[in-house]
Amino acid sequence: AKKKICPIDAAGITHIDYKDVELLKKYLTKFNKIVPRYYSGVSLSNQKKLARAIKQARQVALLPFVLDPKAR
Repeated sequence: AKKKICPIDAAGITHIDYKDVELLKKYLTKFNKIVPRYYSGVSLSNQKKLARAIKQARQVALLPFVLDPKAR
């Protein structure tokens, strides 16, 4: 099996910033859940940074915790 290359490393991103909402949105499902590693192909270290950044962005209200189904 060929070793998968982490898309975040491939893009040359060294620091995952919670203010980078566009990047974080790529790793959220349509229900705003964090996409699992086996699906996104992100390395373990980056997945942990990503999860922390997403949670931080939710805390400061840059990302919603859940999407309101009634708001559609």
